[in-house]
Formats: sequence, structure tokens, C-alpha cells
Amino acid sequence: MSYLDICIIGWNLNALMFVINFLIAIRVISSGDRTKLQEESLVLKELKEELDKYYPYRTFATIAAYMVPFTAFFRISFRLVEMYLFFQKNQNAKMFDYMVYKYSYDIEKAKYNDK
Repeated sequence: MSYLDICIIGWNLNALMFVINFLIAIRVISSGDRTKLQEESLVLKELKEELDKYYPYRTFATIAAYMVPFTAFFRISFRLVEMYLFFQKNQNAKMFDYMVYKYSYDIEKAKYNDK
């Protein structure tokens, strides 16, 4: 197997994770009430803006992760396992609860590292 074949497999796995992410997002959006989704979106927007203060190049890092073979695959796989464990521990939680938890955790971690 050549290096090119390995890279192609890695990019295909990255593309698979992109599709899985997209399908999860569509499922969450389609299952929610429009007004509730707008309220949740405002909360998440505030948290995202605060997180962007600590990690201004987060968007570029995500794009770069999809360009490097296997990187997004491992990153998203870890995130999916983390989501699964979160939902196992919190039986009645929704995706919004996980996202608030994750943003809040990352913000607290950045504040701690900033000191």
C-alpha cells in the first residue's frame, strides 16, 4: 500500500465523519421546535463568542483537521465517544445540553490555562 493510498483512505474517513456530523445536525434541527431552537441558538452563540476569545483560530484548525488524513476521523470519533458517555450518564439530556456542557468546559479550561 502506497502513501497515496493511505492518504486517500484517511481523507475518505474524514469525509465519512463530516457526513456523520452533518446527519446528526440535521436530525437535531428537524426534531426540535422552531422557537426553542432559536432560543438555544442564542445561548450557544454567546458561548461560542466567548470561546472564540480564547481560541480565535478554532475554525481554521477544524478546516485543517479535515485536510490532514485521519485527523478529523480521530477527532470526531473521540467526540462521538464523549457524547455517548455524556448521554449514558445524563439519561434525559439533549444535544443542546451536551453542547452547553462542552462549550462551558472548554471555556473554563481556557480560563484556567490563561492564568
